[in-house]
Amino acid sequence: MSRTFVGFGFGAIQGGLFLPEAFRSGNFSRLVVSEIDAESVAALRAAKGTYLANVAGSSSLETICVEGVEILNPLVDDDRTALVRAISEASELATALPSFALYDVGEASVAALLAEGFSLKVADPALPTCVTYAAENDSRAASRLRDACFRHAPRGFGESVQFSETVIAKMCSVVADPVRIIDEGLDLIVPDFHRAFLVESFNEILVEQVTLSNFERGLSAFIEKPDLDPFAITKFLGHNANHALLGYLAIEKGLGFMHEAGEQQDLMAFVQQTFIEESGLGLRHKYGEMDDEIFTEDGFRTYAKDAVTRMVNPFLRDPVARVTRDPARKLGWEDRFVGSMLLALEAGVTPHRLARGVAIALQSLCDETGQDDPKAVLCNLWRDAPVEITSDLLELVLSSGI
Repeated sequence: MSRTFVGFGFGAIQGGLFLPEAFRSGNFSRLVVSEIDAESVAALRAAKGTYLANVAGSSSLETICVEGVEILNPLVDDDRTALVRAISEASELATALPSFALYDVGEASVAALLAEGFSLKVADPALPTCVTYAAENDSRAASRLRDACFRHAPRGFGESVQFSETVIAKMCSVVADPVRIIDEGLDLIVPDFHRAFLVESFNEILVEQVTLSNFERGLSAFIEKPDLDPFAITKFLGHNANHALLGYLAIEKGLGFMHEAGEQQDLMAFVQQTFIEESGLGLRHKYGEMDDEIFTEDGFRTYAKDAVTRMVNPFLRDPVARVTRDPARKLGWEDRFVGSMLLALEAGVTPHRLARGVAIALQSLCDETGQDDPKAVLCNLWRDAPVEITSDLLELVLSSGI
C-alpha cells in the first residue's frame, strides 16, 4: 500500500529517529520533510534526498543512510502548496521542533499548514486517516498541537486525525563544531554541509495507542501504551531531571562532556541515588498502582541505572553545555526539577539531592545574567506559584550549599 510520511523540522529527532524509522520500515513510498532553513533545504536537495546519521552504540559509532527524502520549504509558495497536499495524503506525520511554542508562529506556522492539509482529508473520504506524533519535549505536546490546529480549523477534523503524544528518551544532537566532527570521525549529514547528526542507538519510543478505526501503523517499531501520560511524566521528571542534575554537577567539577562525568564515581553514585531514592520514590508513589514493570521497585531501579549509563555514553560525546543550557527554563515551577521535588515530597521524601542540582543551576543562571541575589532570582521564577509551597522549597535550595 502506498503511504506518505511527513515530518516537520529537519533536526536531530526528525533526521535521527523519525525519518530513519520510516525509511527502514519499508512501509512508506514517500518521505517528506518540511524545513524553513534554506541552507538545509539546498544541501539535502543537492544530495538528491540522501543523508547520513551517526549512531552511538554502547561500544561503537555506526552510520545509517536514509534515501529518497523530499524536502520542502513552506516559505516558498510552490513548496508550500506541495507540502499541504503531502499532509493531506499522509498516514503518519511527526513534528520535531525546538519547542511547542513554535507550533503557530510566523508565515510557516506548522499548525496552519496541518489544519489546511487535514481539512482536505475531511473533505475527501478517499484520503487516508492519519496519526500525528508530537515529539517536542513536553508531556502535553500533542494536545497543544491539536489546540493550535483547531484555532485555524475550529470545526476540527472528525475521525480523520489522531494527535499522539510521544515519549522519546533518545538523546540526539546536531554537531556543527568542525573540530568535533573531525576529531570524532563523524559523517556529515550530506557532503560539504558541515553539520552532523549524532544520536544514540536506544530506540524504545513510546506512543499513544491508536484509536482510529482500521488504522495500521507504518512506524511499527514504536511501542504503544493505552495511557502514555505516566510514562511521559516519568521521562520528564525522572530521566530529564536527573540528566540535568548530572550536567550541573559536571559544571561544578569543570567538566566539558557528559562522558567525563561517567568517569567520576561520586557523581554517578549521587545521580543514581537521586534518580532511585528521590525522583523514583515520588514517581512510584504516584503511579504505583499501574500494571507496568517500570513502577515496581526493581523495575524502576533497572530503568534508572540504564538511563544514567546511557547519559554518559562516550560515543555521544554530549557537551555539558548542551545539557545545562537555558537554566531559567529548567528552574521553572512547572519544569523538571521542581516537578520531581514536589513528587518526592508527596511521597514523604525530602529531595536534598535534587535541591543541590537546583542550587547549582541557579548559580549558573546568576553567573550568566550578572545577578548577585540567587534568592531574588528564584523568587522571581516562582512568583506565580503558591507561597506556602515555594517557601519550603526555597529554604531547601538555599541551604544546599549555594
